[in-house]
Amino acid sequence: MTCQSCVDAVRKSLQGVAGVQDVEVHLENQMVLVHTTLPSQEVQALLEGTGRQAVLKGMGSDQLHNLGAAVAILGGPGTVQGVVRFLQLSPERCLIEGTIDGLESGLHGLHVHQYGDLTNNCNSCGDHFNPDGASHGGPQDSDRHLGDLGNVHADADGCAIFRMEDEKLKVWDVIGRSLVIDEGEDDLGRGGHPLSKITGNSGQRLACGIIARSAGLFQNPKQICSCDGLTIWEERGRPIAGKGRKESAQPPAHL
Repeated sequence: MTCQSCVDAVRKSLQGVAGVQDVEVHLENQMVLVHTTLPSQEVQALLEGTGRQAVLKGMGSDQLHNLGAAVAILGGPGTVQGVVRFLQLSPERCLIEGTIDGLESGLHGLHVHQYGDLTNNCNSCGDHFNPDGASHGGPQDSDRHLGDLGNVHADADGCAIFRMEDEKLKVWDVIGRSLVIDEGEDDLGRGGHPLSKITGNSGQRLACGIIARSAGLFQNPKQICSCDGLTIWEERGRPIAGKGRKESAQPPAHL
């Protein structure tokens, strides 16, 4: 952003949008703060509809301190890739939001698993995170694995964009564990299959990632990706990994 007209265009792009409660635009430090219930990717798309580019630098609650945040970058032997973020909104509420690409259209089970071990791809992640020894269930059930997050829906293009809140899962309990997306629908323990009360009978594990601590709101001063030297603006338009990650591109315009 370079002038007041940029600020006005950015603010207008979010005004009146369902799920957006408030917008603060700071020209001096190139920052937009959005109070919203929308997934971050939808907010980013609205901002970029103004012809500018945006990157997410942090998420947080409206409380004065950050209770914890984490992120999992999903990948596997196939084409499925994704990024899922965890944010502790309050001691009782954990926000989980993300985007996963390369899926078959339809519902897919999503679960936190016990181990952050990817030595044998997703097969070494262990069982669902279940410290209470409960049966498998749905995210709204009182009797469930803590890692049972239910299903996410992939559209016709194979992309699942989701945002959910969980009252049992805590960010500090899942850091160092893994997140796994499955090939099929989780029956939430109600399907009558021998695996229903164990895994939800959701099929093979497609992609997974270790859940690592991440920045909360205003906690990410990162300008360079330490693993490969990309700035956050270069990183924004690149694949998470693999071919095309380090290919040169046109310098993006600043928001």
